[in-house]
Amino acid sequence: MNQISAMGDEQSLMSQQQKPHITVLSSPGMGHVTPLIELARRLIVDHGFQVTVLAITTDAPPAQVQLLNNPSLPSDLHVVHLPQVDVSSTDSGDGPAGVVPRLLYIVQETLRSLRSVLISLQRPLSRALIVDPFCIEALETATDLSIPTYLFLTGSASFLALTMYFPTIHAAQVGRDYSNIGDKVCIPGCKPLWLDDLVPELLIPQLLNLSNRVPVLKGVLVNTWEELEPVTLSAFKENPFFLRVPSPPTYPIGPLTKIDTEPVASTESNLLKWLEKQPPESVVYVSFGSGGTLSAEQMTELAFGLELSGKRFLWVARPPSQANASASFFETGCDDARDPASFLPDGFLDRTRELGVVTLSWAPQVAVLRHPSVAGFVTHCGWNSVLESIVHGVAMITWPLYAEQKMNATMLVDEGVAVRIKKLQVEQDGKRIAGRREIETAVRMVMEGEEGKRMRQRARELQSSAVSALSHDGLSSGCLTRLGNKWRDGGTV
Repeated sequence: MNQISAMGDEQSLMSQQQKPHITVLSSPGMGHVTPLIELARRLIVDHGFQVTVLAITTDAPPAQVQLLNNPSLPSDLHVVHLPQVDVSSTDSGDGPAGVVPRLLYIVQETLRSLRSVLISLQRPLSRALIVDPFCIEALETATDLSIPTYLFLTGSASFLALTMYFPTIHAAQVGRDYSNIGDKVCIPGCKPLWLDDLVPELLIPQLLNLSNRVPVLKGVLVNTWEELEPVTLSAFKENPFFLRVPSPPTYPIGPLTKIDTEPVASTESNLLKWLEKQPPESVVYVSFGSGGTLSAEQMTELAFGLELSGKRFLWVARPPSQANASASFFETGCDDARDPASFLPDGFLDRTRELGVVTLSWAPQVAVLRHPSVAGFVTHCGWNSVLESIVHGVAMITWPLYAEQKMNATMLVDEGVAVRIKKLQVEQDGKRIAGRREIETAVRMVMEGEEGKRMRQRARELQSSAVSALSHDGLSSGCLTRLGNKWRDGGTV
């Protein structure tokens, strides 16, 4: 990764300026930055572009900083750090409202500098601006500068279908509670969605904002592939509703997942050494992504559930939060000196010393999931984690926490690659949590018996389809090639 201004070789500079240029804009957070970096890498390595990544640095978690400074990134990938903004007057993100209000405020304030930055990047002319959903507000500025804007949806095609159909749902429910819809939401041509799986009420304004801007985009790139979501992707092309409503072309270009090229820290190396000592398909990996946190009560039940299962485990256990499920969103990659024994049940670490490993660090997830000793993944169902698990053929135990993760969990169960944790136990505050026996049952279901074998086999089938989609003649590769050709020729799609 280089900066053009740092290159003293005039001939190299001219060569770079002759390459078509794409600009990518991501909101903070590993779940947003990681797939966009992989998209940028593909555009550079496979299609001959140079790419500028506009990085929002305010509250950027340490893991994001490390990713953007990775020396293994292509030399034609240039990172421009957008000016930091003052967020002292906003909620910290660890309150009941969660991380979304703070994230939206950071993006909104940072984008005030976008016009001047984009103008400075117009030599060479940017053929397109690619944004993630939280940065959709950049559309107006890019349009004023005649830069074609594309959305890279870092989620599923099902979420895109909901986004496009949501204005219809909202119009029918003005002044009424959404519970009047019924148990299911039937999006034309798509599999029904359970009402309980829809995005939380807090995110409805953001979803409507995204829905209203989708029609004026030049295209939507989706991190999925035909074999994973055939019904929804077919509906976009064939169903009368989607043919009738104003909408841009949809391009399934996935699965784009993190390439495991970062240097491994000593703690992470120890985790991999521990995995090397375990039998094949014997370990369940437990991680709730870059921002997921559990309450203290839920942490206790999870610990006992793992212990009762008798299965080997590798658990990324962040300290609990009573406030919200995304409390560690802005802390991914932070060193934490706390002792896990301070928030896990008394004696748990001693009793399971020969059975599992608990770490507070940011585990090398890709390396863990591809390890032959790992057979199951307890996951919050963030889309990146879902794709990484499928790409490595690992069955899942779904434990959705926030955003659209319930939708993802339901899809995985329907696909036969996962079992869903049941939250049957009611705490004093009225919230439901998963009890230790439910956790034990789910872990055993994935890790042993015929049902577990069927899940792992289905996961391997989807793994094979993912490899095929990204092959030279694959459908996802073909989509990205067509886009690349259009951008290279100066056209719009």
